[in-house]
Amino acid sequence: MGHMLNSLSTDLHELDEAIARAHASLAAEQRDDGHYVYELEADATIPAEYVLLEHFLDRIDPALQARIGIFLRAIQGDSPHNPGGWPLFHDGAMDLSASVKAYFALKAIGDDPDAPHMRRAREAILARGGAARTNVFTRIQLALFGALPWRACPVMPVEIMLLPDWFPITLWKISYWSRTVIAPLLVLMTERPLARNPHNIRIDELFVTPPAQVRDYIRGPYRSAWGHAFKALDSALRPLERHFPSRSRRRAIQAAIDFITPRLNGEDGLGAIYPAMANTVMMYHTLGYAPDHPDYATAWAAVRKLITDASDRFAGAAYVQPCLSPIWDTSLAAHALAEAAGAGDARVAAACDWLIPRQILDVKGDWAHRKPDAPPGGWAFQYNNAHYPDVDDTAVVGMILDRNGDPAHHEAVERARLWVLGMQSQSGGWGAFDSDNEFTYLNHIPFADHGALLDPPTADVTARCVSFLGQLNHPEDRIAIDRGVAYLRRDQEADGSWFGRWGTNYIYGTWSVLCALNAAGLDHDDPTITRAANWLISKQRADGGWGEDCESYADAPHGEYHQSLPSQTAWALLGLMAAGRHDHPAVARGIAWLQSVQEADGSWTEQPYNAVGFPRVFYLRYHGYPRFFPLMAMARYRNLSLGNSGRVSYGF
Repeated sequence: MGHMLNSLSTDLHELDEAIARAHASLAAEQRDDGHYVYELEADATIPAEYVLLEHFLDRIDPALQARIGIFLRAIQGDSPHNPGGWPLFHDGAMDLSASVKAYFALKAIGDDPDAPHMRRAREAILARGGAARTNVFTRIQLALFGALPWRACPVMPVEIMLLPDWFPITLWKISYWSRTVIAPLLVLMTERPLARNPHNIRIDELFVTPPAQVRDYIRGPYRSAWGHAFKALDSALRPLERHFPSRSRRRAIQAAIDFITPRLNGEDGLGAIYPAMANTVMMYHTLGYAPDHPDYATAWAAVRKLITDASDRFAGAAYVQPCLSPIWDTSLAAHALAEAAGAGDARVAAACDWLIPRQILDVKGDWAHRKPDAPPGGWAFQYNNAHYPDVDDTAVVGMILDRNGDPAHHEAVERARLWVLGMQSQSGGWGAFDSDNEFTYLNHIPFADHGALLDPPTADVTARCVSFLGQLNHPEDRIAIDRGVAYLRRDQEADGSWFGRWGTNYIYGTWSVLCALNAAGLDHDDPTITRAANWLISKQRADGGWGEDCESYADAPHGEYHQSLPSQTAWALLGLMAAGRHDHPAVARGIAWLQSVQEADGSWTEQPYNAVGFPRVFYLRYHGYPRFFPLMAMARYRNLSLGNSGRVSYGF
């Protein structure tokens, strides 16, 4: 026994040192005002679209475009499964649509089509069927440049803006991100402007068949009978659209403007996401607004704020982020700091003080369309996005404010609690930005070939809300908690895991739910928990870590990858500890792996992507994840090892 205690003491001493280094590294990255923000990286699509936006407007910045060109060339594929295209995530297979946009952008920047990297890209694109086989958003982009006819795009009349709420297809039946992207896009698809394109850049060489001769742009495979029905509707509307009354068309365009104007969100942009901002800029340009018009100038400034230096990775490079993530980054960093140094850490307090004034208390956003009686009280993901807070951010912020224990934050936590309660869907689960957004037939319209038009309840978001409410432990919330737990039980996969809608993937979802079930007070020997914990243990890699391929959103095995990753390892460990397995050998091995790959500065990095915007369509790499989560996991392991109960005391 003495030898075991001595060994444990030695291990904990080494662990303490590793935690101290990681804590110091994370603490040093806090901004002077208390907040954190890290890069949020996507694929080639957004920087390529930005290049094309400058050519659409004829507002070309040659120096910036050259820097974006460096980035695009650096992330081009060069492997057997991606011989020359661009992937959606690190080391992924070629994606046709991203590759067409990246090629188009590089050609616009000035790359010689006969250069080796352009030739490889062109051959890869043609081998996949060419630009005619790209997704809807890419075909719209190409139509704006006259690269293919508008009949290549689904019929989306701007009169959609005028449809009443009872109609099957309205703006209010789709997700926030779809709503903000589509409102200005409807104007573009109706007005059909032609890009200024001052250098007359064309990509005819990317088509197997000349674009005018292609007859099947809108085609299957369809995911259900709905797809065939909507294809028939698209075909019927196509000849009729040109005869729509001009008066209603003008009214509909004005309705789109009236929707966008109060949501412009200053220099943080419409919806605070790049596609909505860029579409808004093109809409103003198309409608004849002068560049110095306040709304046009604000929208353009919002787009430009997303330009990001990437010279730390590729000398001289720049790219464009899809959005910024300061609320999420700050709250996650604060949780890690609190676990490592205690909730009384001055840096935790500083982060909380920064978060407090960003609570949205005076705007009833789009969420109120379905939940008009819920009192505002949420946080957004970005610096400002008052119309679009989300319950995921709100729950994570609420948990750190509660854990920090400052009485001055009590009212903020209470307002967050009431809003989260008010956003619960009828199923017992929670979506991220809206409630009961489950009009699944809409994912089968021709426009929605990405299959991500909606924001239905998901396991990871539901888990975060249950965790928050469980941590607060108000007796009157028990019904809502139990409904959430019942939803999570129903949503568990046959193998014991949960799907991770917003993080990669089943490891993320399973960690999230295990935290929630623990916070809700379930016994650790509950079959739902034991099945999930056993699944996590079964996925541990030989080196002691965990990893998951982004292809698990397609047909790759759940919870597996060819290497261990710091973020996924931390999630698995946090999940097992929430399940009462902190003393399991798998946890000790995972902690040892994290220590073994800790870098000299005390932190961790990872190249593979660790999150998702839209499964199988748009993936994300949070640069902050390997900064937060490994520290949180190691500190929690130490704290549980030194404690008495073995039960995690917090929801996150």
